[in-house]
Amino acid sequence: QVQLVESGGGLVQAGGSLRLSCEASGRTFNRDAMGWFRQAPGKEREFVVGISWSGGSTYVVDSVKGRFTISRDNAKNTMYLQMNSLKAEDTAVYYCAAGGYGLGPERGRYDDWGQGTQVTVSS
Repeated sequence: QVQLVESGGGLVQAGGSLRLSCEASGRTFNRDAMGWFRQAPGKEREFVVGISWSGGSTYVVDSVKGRFTISRDNAKNTMYLQMNSLKAEDTAVYYCAAGGYGLGPERGRYDDWGQGTQVTVSS
């Protein structure tokens, strides 16, 4: 069992920045990737960005490329999402996820989920 705790959501104006954090604990030895998903009201949960457990590889969807940056601090077992130039369409609940099936956008690769943190971008 892996526990994931997110923090850092909030309300920001369009064009602003936020940084999300996700700390992993528990039986992480067989996990090889982490990712951020988001779910807007009335929409499916969608993959946004992911990173290998070592931090050596990343996967970023086109809609956030150049604006969002993912990183890891392996010593702290923590993943970060730096979000810049935020847009109203980035408003969603952001979920941290971890899995042991390789890095990729498919939801099925991820077994462990955080509770979610709300990001609201006002226009």
